[in-house]
Amino acid sequence: MGTSPERRPRREPDTGTPPPADEPGRQRGASRAHRLSARGDGDQAVPREPGRGHRRGRTSTPTRPATVAGRRRRAGLFDGRRPPLTTRPDGDPELDGADDPPDGPDRRRIALAALVAAAAISAVTLVAALLTWAPDGADETGTARPLTAAEADRVAALRVTNLRDVRAGVRVTVGADGARTELVGWVDWARPLVYLDVGGPGAGADRGLVQATASALLVRPDPGALPTPARPPLVPPAGWWRMREATGGHGLDAVRDLLIGLGADRVDTPAADGRWLRHDRVGGVPVDVLQATLAPAGDPPPTLWVDADARLHRLTGRLADGTPVTVDLIRADRPTLHPVDALGGRPGQPRALTDDEAARLAALPARLRALGVAAVTVTAPLAPSADLRATGTLDWTSPSAYLTVIEEGSGRRTLRWARPGRVAEIPRSPDGPATPPAPVPAALLAAPARPPGDDLDRLLDAALRASARPPAGDTVRVREDRLDDRTVDVFELPGGRRLWLDRGGLPRRMELRTGSGVWIRLDLTPGRAAGSGGSSASTSR
Repeated sequence: MGTSPERRPRREPDTGTPPPADEPGRQRGASRAHRLSARGDGDQAVPREPGRGHRRGRTSTPTRPATVAGRRRRAGLFDGRRPPLTTRPDGDPELDGADDPPDGPDRRRIALAALVAAAAISAVTLVAALLTWAPDGADETGTARPLTAAEADRVAALRVTNLRDVRAGVRVTVGADGARTELVGWVDWARPLVYLDVGGPGAGADRGLVQATASALLVRPDPGALPTPARPPLVPPAGWWRMREATGGHGLDAVRDLLIGLGADRVDTPAADGRWLRHDRVGGVPVDVLQATLAPAGDPPPTLWVDADARLHRLTGRLADGTPVTVDLIRADRPTLHPVDALGGRPGQPRALTDDEAARLAALPARLRALGVAAVTVTAPLAPSADLRATGTLDWTSPSAYLTVIEEGSGRRTLRWARPGRVAEIPRSPDGPATPPAPVPAALLAAPARPPGDDLDRLLDAALRASARPPAGDTVRVREDRLDDRTVDVFELPGGRRLWLDRGGLPRRMELRTGSGVWIRLDLTPGRAAGSGGSSASTSR
């Protein structure tokens, strides 16, 4: 039979006796009180911070009885045995919280409401991200903004950074589809110099090699080259280089101007109308994609891929004639470039003269007069269609020079007789010999003289005057070189002239820089006249 409420034994007051083992809450309270009393802390002990593996502090609320009148006590998970304990490093046992009282209904409702709110926020965020996402490398419509001051400063420093880095590899695409021209090679902002291999379906007559400075553009056509361009040979082939006529902002001239124009020796004024478009990566390098005007100003402004160090990695825009162009800079590909002879030859390290070099130059006039004559050949890319070549004799005892001048392409030939400050010229048969006849024709002797006119006249005049006085002004040694299996020193003289002297003090080459930046050269073979019988160039008038 069940026991009626009236006959149930009344619970006695707490006397400090430990509760039975099936009441773990009271056992813990007594155990904690016993430990605190043993430590001497008493009521002054501060409970450790909850949430860090510490036991919760007791409050003054009386302990709930194990049973409630009218209800049977619910069987617990650990009834009849002690709950599992965890032990801290100091040996103090800790409960794992498994026997904490269950959460109340209000607390469960609050937690459920929080979960629902978090799910709603996540859904809104996901929808917004899907609406504004753009694929990598695509324009993010609506995200463009004006440049910050730091971004504008990077654009302003871009050209100075290029000059500081000296050079870089380039890949250029001009035009599109079947009309596109592709160029591969390098740009050297310090010289400046562009060296490219031209290909692609739209290359046409430009297919081949190109070397260009800011003022001159030389091409070496190769119609049989592969359609796809490749890196040009580091040492360019000799011969067959031709000057290219300026095309006024079109084709190769426009590409040359664009590439060389990416270098400057001073920081530009920050662009006021620039725009930031997006983040991107080029060759694994993080960049900002910006749209800003570069000096010289362009319309519309190009799009620039610029890294955090103000280094340009890519540019897209339009040339002066409106043709679309893309330039990729390979900044790790930066070998030393070798210009062709017409653009100055391989670079050197100019320095002041040593005493021995100064003595050799001072003795040059007397050495030339003692030498007497030299056979000479001239190579001068003076015309867009072909080179100008000349063969003859230079006589320092007269002094005078006598040559046959041939303009390749047109086939025009002339005989030229030069003396210091005077030049005479008569036409020659196109099928005549390449060397001047001896003696000097009477018609040439009777031809009216004129002051030196073209660059060839200026070069011959400088060579004849070298026997009168030594070089004056700031002369520097450019480099050591080899010519006809001889070691020579290359000296640069005032007035855009160069003199190649062997170690014995004899001249082997003289050069003159033209107004277009091209070097024409006069190669000498000392002690020998052109042809078999010498010349009568010393005849006076």
